[in-house]
Amino acid sequence: MDQLYTQLYHAGCIKFGEFKLKSGIISPVYVDFRVLVSNPKLLALVGEHIARKLDGLKFDRIAALPYAGLPIGIAASLAANIPMIYPRKEAKDYGTARLIEGEFKKGERIVVVDDVITDGATKIESIKPLEEAGLKVEDVVIILDREQGGRKILADAGYTLHSVTTLSEAMDALVRLGKISEDVRRETLAFIANHQFSS
Repeated sequence: MDQLYTQLYHAGCIKFGEFKLKSGIISPVYVDFRVLVSNPKLLALVGEHIARKLDGLKFDRIAALPYAGLPIGIAASLAANIPMIYPRKEAKDYGTARLIEGEFKKGERIVVVDDVITDGATKIESIKPLEEAGLKVEDVVIILDREQGGRKILADAGYTLHSVTTLSEAMDALVRLGKISEDVRRETLAFIANHQFSS
């Protein structure tokens, strides 16, 4: 795991400083796995870690959530030799006009794959078209849990979250590896504790 933490940090997937979030809140940490597409070796490593989290779960195929989850889902699909589908963010108004790309059958069990979870709302929203197409979703696998309540919100909605790591685990490792200071870790944990979401 130390190799993964080091590479994610150096790739800029986990940054510390001052960042304005979508909500307008200023955060001391920013998690951005979109940069993985420019780092194929790291993307492959992440795919292997996701594939390990999939091991033991019961499912027929994975569904990667656009857009950040797509390359992660593909990497995991290749690492584990598991077929993948993905729900579109918007329906096409031409051709097949499909809401879900890839092959699947009604009644199949799907594991959702994505990058990070904060409040869980976007995950639940993205799962809807899969369930409306007759697919069964019970598990969600991600790289990192920001530990701001998303796990509980998913659980309340009937889904189980599986994360490769959590923000606190990543920060503990980064302090140990000399990448960030104990002060940065403490400040970030205080921010997370004060910005919890609930269902």
